[in-house]
Amino acid sequence: MTKTALVVGASGIVGGATATLLVERGWTVHGLARRPVAQPGVAPVAADLQDAEATAAALCDVNPDAVFITTWLRQDSEAENIRVNAAMVRNLLSGLPSPTGPRHIALVTGLKHYLGPFEAYGKGTLPQTPFREEQGRLDVENFYYAQEDEVFAAAARDGFTWSVHRPHTVIGRAVGNAMNMGTTLAVYATLCRETGRPMVFPGSAAQWSGLTDMTDAGQLARHLLWATETEAAHDQAFNVVNGDVFRWQWMWGRIADWFGVEAAPFDGTVRPLEQQMADSAPTWRDIAEREKLVEADIARLASPWHSDADLGRPIEVVTDMSKSRRLGFTDYQPTDDAFFALFAQLRRERLIP
Repeated sequence: MTKTALVVGASGIVGGATATLLVERGWTVHGLARRPVAQPGVAPVAADLQDAEATAAALCDVNPDAVFITTWLRQDSEAENIRVNAAMVRNLLSGLPSPTGPRHIALVTGLKHYLGPFEAYGKGTLPQTPFREEQGRLDVENFYYAQEDEVFAAAARDGFTWSVHRPHTVIGRAVGNAMNMGTTLAVYATLCRETGRPMVFPGSAAQWSGLTDMTDAGQLARHLLWATETEAAHDQAFNVVNGDVFRWQWMWGRIADWFGVEAAPFDGTVRPLEQQMADSAPTWRDIAEREKLVEADIARLASPWHSDADLGRPIEVVTDMSKSRRLGFTDYQPTDDAFFALFAQLRRERLIP
């Protein structure tokens, strides 16, 4: 019998990849977003999760076997992040029709579970790396914890199973996304090629020289579905990364080569992308007009603030996947291939030249 899924945040990087995978696997898929975009095989559900009544009304005819929560809204402070994003999860789970059979809720959070919120990102006393799921919560406010608590409370009330998924920085395709390193680097490299300047690494010496990992959106989607369909993975939290590790001093040159740009030697100085790209909007509009690109607004493609937060961290960040491996999830995705596949897709779709 065909199973039904609700993908919350279906127009985003993770939600889009998850909806695509579920359609390929034969699920009936509903995609919820404030402004749904057309996606093959996905029935759109328009709802603002901040509005409890409107959310319940939009979901009155949706009775999913699985719900994938892949969205959040960035606010000006962590206190507001907690208030808004906890309410969104609460409104969603309260607005769903009562389950008539088994239901699973998969919540996507991330490594800020271990690193702390953006206000205290990578500061203070941090857990030892590689991060492991049994490491407890930090003693700071964090909207990820608030989202989890809403899922746990609703599970106790309604009797569904759950899983929490903690990816590292996600590589994938989306337009208008608040956290999008892959497309940000593609735009930055294109600007460097246009202006004849080398690609200058924006981050810290720790990130340049230390080990790190990332998470491809397709890898995360497969992990979400695996946890949903694997009883042993229910009611647990998991890290999820590609399975390889690398140093940015190697990856930066790989990305520069793909775009035919010189990679500048790193001299230890932090040069944030937000500064390097600050006056680039007119140049991008000119490129888009000349190359007949489909998006001329650089702000819809690039999120330099988020890439700066990741690449500027003062510590090495690697993530342990042993828990998932022991339970049978063995998928692997080389990170350089994930970047190159994204760049090729952006070029095919005329988002970059």
